[in-house]
Amino acid sequence: MTADKMPLMLDDSINVELNTVDDLFGDDVALSLPVRNQGRHLHQRLDELRSRGCCQSVAWSRTGTIATLTPDGQALQLRFLRCNPRNGSWDLSEPTTCDLVKGSPTVPLVHLEWGATSSPDLAVIDSVGRVAIVSFPISLNHPFITRKWDADTVDDGHAVVGSHWLAVAPSNQQKPYNVTYGPANKQGHSYHYESSFVHAGGPSHPHSSKSALLCVTIGGMLKMYWSQNNNRTEETIMELESINSSDEVVTHAALASDKKFLFVALATSSLRLKLLKLEIQWGGPGSSSDKPMPSTARLNPALVETHLASTSWLNGSASEPTNDAGMEQLSHVHILPSILNSSAKNTAPPVIVTIRSRASVDGSYGTAQSIIDRWEAVEQRQNLHSAFEQLGGRRNSVSSDIAPSMKLKKLDPIVLNKVVIGFQAMQFGKVLVLTMSDGSVEFRDRFTFEEVYTGEDLNKVMNLRQVGWAFTDDGGPCQQVAFSPTYCSMVQLGDGGKVKWNKLHYPAGDIGNSMHEAHYAASIAGLAVTASSSMWYMSNYDDMLAIVQPFTSKKRFTQDWISELIRILKIQVDYSEEMHHDSLMRNAPLQSCLSIMHSLGFRGEARRRSFQSKFATVDINIRNVVILITLASNTPMNVREKMSPLDEHEVVDALTGCAKWSLELLSWLTDSLFGLMNDGDFTSRLVPQRFSEITAYLHEGNNVALHLLLSSCSRSFLSALCRRIAHLEALSNKIIDFYRKQTGEQAAAGKLPSPQLRMAYEKMHQVTTSSLVSATEFEKLLNVLGSDIRQAYQQFLPNLVKQGANAPQGKQIDVAIKTTQIQFEIGMLLGASPPLPFLPVIKKLFSKGLPALRDQTDPAQLFFANFGLLEMQDDDYSLRARRTSGTYVDLFKKVELRRSSTGSQWRRCARCASVMEDVFGSKPGFTFVLSQQRKCSCGGHWALLPKGKLVL
Repeated sequence: MTADKMPLMLDDSINVELNTVDDLFGDDVALSLPVRNQGRHLHQRLDELRSRGCCQSVAWSRTGTIATLTPDGQALQLRFLRCNPRNGSWDLSEPTTCDLVKGSPTVPLVHLEWGATSSPDLAVIDSVGRVAIVSFPISLNHPFITRKWDADTVDDGHAVVGSHWLAVAPSNQQKPYNVTYGPANKQGHSYHYESSFVHAGGPSHPHSSKSALLCVTIGGMLKMYWSQNNNRTEETIMELESINSSDEVVTHAALASDKKFLFVALATSSLRLKLLKLEIQWGGPGSSSDKPMPSTARLNPALVETHLASTSWLNGSASEPTNDAGMEQLSHVHILPSILNSSAKNTAPPVIVTIRSRASVDGSYGTAQSIIDRWEAVEQRQNLHSAFEQLGGRRNSVSSDIAPSMKLKKLDPIVLNKVVIGFQAMQFGKVLVLTMSDGSVEFRDRFTFEEVYTGEDLNKVMNLRQVGWAFTDDGGPCQQVAFSPTYCSMVQLGDGGKVKWNKLHYPAGDIGNSMHEAHYAASIAGLAVTASSSMWYMSNYDDMLAIVQPFTSKKRFTQDWISELIRILKIQVDYSEEMHHDSLMRNAPLQSCLSIMHSLGFRGEARRRSFQSKFATVDINIRNVVILITLASNTPMNVREKMSPLDEHEVVDALTGCAKWSLELLSWLTDSLFGLMNDGDFTSRLVPQRFSEITAYLHEGNNVALHLLLSSCSRSFLSALCRRIAHLEALSNKIIDFYRKQTGEQAAAGKLPSPQLRMAYEKMHQVTTSSLVSATEFEKLLNVLGSDIRQAYQQFLPNLVKQGANAPQGKQIDVAIKTTQIQFEIGMLLGASPPLPFLPVIKKLFSKGLPALRDQTDPAQLFFANFGLLEMQDDDYSLRARRTSGTYVDLFKKVELRRSSTGSQWRRCARCASVMEDVFGSKPGFTFVLSQQRKCSCGGHWALLPKGKLVL
């Protein structure tokens, strides 16, 4: 500093230790700000998304398994939603570590991808592109490996940047459409339900029960993993993009089915975005993909790709904010296939979607932001130059018509002030779901990308958000999300890989109590629209049972929801005219309705169920037993030469347990009806003046016996059961006679029959011939009652319809009669009061039918009989005895089980908490019959319990 220059105060630094500045009272004040971990974890996640196109660590299957990778990438964990058997509450299970696939510190597991088959396959991919595939045919948490990666090359150049499972072919090839249910349009106090169809195009595996996995590598290779006719997984490889240097690699890839082809979108490190078309020729090069292949034909797939268009994915625009380094890197690439627009007249072209995101940085002024770029793949006509047209005109050899080419048309970007961490489509591609790093969720229209379901709309309900339902918004950090098949709940991965289940709830508190209240009726309609697709496509809807649990105590909630499901799916519930039971047993939507009733009234083991739940429990167990006996007795023709289940003692033992359970059920039901017959309080209500009091009286005592007989569904279930029991009795009699005649001859020849099989049939014979109630006589009672109900319908329904307001005319009378009869059947299925004209039918049952049955039974034996195998008695003494016994009933074999740390492991239903031993068949017949029990009788999925444990 010169002498003539005045020194400034700040020329010399002032040494001040801010962390030890004394405050007014002489205490040290810590001024350092804590570092937010959320920013660090989110930045790590964004870096991962930018560098690797495939890095999804959580995925939810259509059957309910939630797969996650541990934060270190070394283990695969499996969870599921499960009903707690102690109190009926729902929660996320404890994790089960899968030992079939493991990562390492140097080569971690990085990506999970679920297939859409009925027994879903899970692809597990590591950081060098090795692919393992595990399948879940039986339980949610115990897979079997179908492809090992032992032969895969350990090479960074094979890292996977995009993966896709082929869709499963429609079961009916003549009608290749998917059904979309909804919206629900309000009409007065009720709703009218629309439905629409979406074309189910796209390539699929020639075998309808199988799929194939396609993977794009960082080096531009396409690999397809597919199942041969012998169930062996094979691999087909082709080069999509020629990579000449390490500076030019594929960073992200997306695949989507569209009509007969697959579209493939590639993003490269040189900022190029490319669109390709891929055809799969399953019969080999040159084969047609239009003709179905014979089931026995050996597959030899060829992959044929066509480059369609290319552009830069970093085309800036005036509306786009100023870029920074973070915004010049992609985090997501997706491709949306073409789809009919909302008017169903025009087809919206395929769209490539890219997302670039940045997170806010502590200490800076930058805010969180995401830019969504879109390109439409549109056709453009090409015309020859006029000189060539003149040449073609002279020679008549060159046409001016050239096949149109594809162009990527850039649309305006969408800018969000949040970090997008997830992007997927629902409703068969009509609605897009965006998830943010703060845990929030946005729904956007596929065609306009405008946000939908943002406000209340009780007049046209498609989503529960329109009625006021919402996810819990705690604002916590969220790095990854997986949605349930119903989109009513999601699993979020937070900091450090913490797993959290977030489900829809109704934040306003109470939805109301009747269909005359707006939010109650709209909630029921929204639940019906959401559940109907899951029921129709047989995907898991357990989270819906969980979100409605707070409302199950409402008097009419279960009945109203089931009634709307029957309406929207047009489920058959009237079986009063049908004598055969095949359609009843195959009525999967009806089973789903019974399953919901069964679940919503469950309050814990050894606790009293609701009336509807008890009714449904009987029906779904009868259905299960009837199907097991039918499968064992009527082996399909194509496998009859290979096996005979009734020649295996394991099958006969299982059927004997089913027969014992069935006969106990008939005895318990008969005893319950005898109790009503001798109950003066009940019989005094069998008069017109007090008939309306009957149902309330039965509900108070939780006595479902009369409704089981009056409902044509359950009456048909009981009739089918009686016939199967009579069949087993006749079969065991015949086999025992055969053994008696053959024993002497075979003993002389030194060829005695299998002692185990003979003992099994002797036990069956003893069970079926020592019942307290005859199945044949009980079926006669059902037949007479069914005939009386049909006559009652024929007598009173025509007058009832004609006397109503706006009475129909002409042919519409028959339609109105049938509709009214169905409404009565729905009412009795759901525990409502039977119609007054049924009074003579009920009086005849209690004055003639039941007294005749009593004359052929011993009421005293029935009164003192033990019906513990049924788990139906719900008086205080029976419930207390069940709690203290420590026994459970095997759903499959219908025998009592006790918990043991040394015996077989148990399976437990995640939905209804039923149990069965985890048995495997060593013989073909037993394996065939056991395959029916891949699901619980309620339609829920099994979870495998560790030895000695009852809850996972």
